[in-house]
Amino acid sequence: MNEQYQAKDTDQSKRVDKLLADIIEDASRSQVQGWLKENLVLVNDEVVKSNYKIQEGDTVTWTIPEPKPLELKAENIELDVVYEDRDVIVVNKPSGMVVHPAAGHENGTLVNALLYHCNDLSGINGVERPGIVHRIDKDTSGLLMVAKNDRAHESLVAQLMEKSVERKYIAVVHGSIAHEYGTIDAPIGRDTKDRQRMAVVDEGRDAVTHFRVLEHFPEFTLVECTLETGRTHQIRVHMRYINHPLAGDPKYGPRKTLDLNGQALHAKSLGFEHPATGKWLKFEVEPPEDFTEMIQYLKNRS
Repeated sequence: MNEQYQAKDTDQSKRVDKLLADIIEDASRSQVQGWLKENLVLVNDEVVKSNYKIQEGDTVTWTIPEPKPLELKAENIELDVVYEDRDVIVVNKPSGMVVHPAAGHENGTLVNALLYHCNDLSGINGVERPGIVHRIDKDTSGLLMVAKNDRAHESLVAQLMEKSVERKYIAVVHGSIAHEYGTIDAPIGRDTKDRQRMAVVDEGRDAVTHFRVLEHFPEFTLVECTLETGRTHQIRVHMRYINHPLAGDPKYGPRKTLDLNGQALHAKSLGFEHPATGKWLKFEVEPPEDFTEMIQYLKNRS
């Protein structure tokens, strides 16, 4: 099936391979370059090279080929394991790591690392996503829980459905938020104007994010967000919805932002009931060094 995108003024002079890597979820730039070589990408119905510079009004059309079956490989990638027993693993995922393999990201994912670390992961999510109960975005760092058997998987998913899992994030957003506390209750679904993005839409799935302001900076605010639901890109979409998009967010934020490799978002706290013992477990991890350096930079500007 063909997908289409109408270039905006903000896309002017951007390379076509970079443009598509930005707007197609889970697509890498090298993957897009492969599509261009196979003539699967057209601009104004003409074949172009990867370095073609987009002009406002260009119509970019592409066809994503059928994915090839993935052969998962265990890879000796260092894992920051926060907790582990026979039922669950809690890991601190670094920014830049994809959670599970997909087209364009067959290797170097959290799943590849988990398969090397242990071979007893639940199979409920299929061959390509063993043990994965929930996800966080590639460029989001922080805590993630993984199921080591099917019983644990079912319990953790049930807790997510019941909204009893505690998930807190910290984020830096654009602008000064006037209210110290707030709740964003707005349904999220595919953006009707751009199928590569999510948006607040009437026919979307219910989504609730609670936030509180931690600190104000010139032009930016540090907030803590608590998820009641777990929709794709939920915090990123909700903060954009209230006109406070995340700093560094290439998909939902402004072009003029902090110089970051992706959105300023860190999953700092995770709490859930142990699937076997029923004991409440809660974990917290500090944000990575580049995140704390960014906060210090904003403080110094103040």
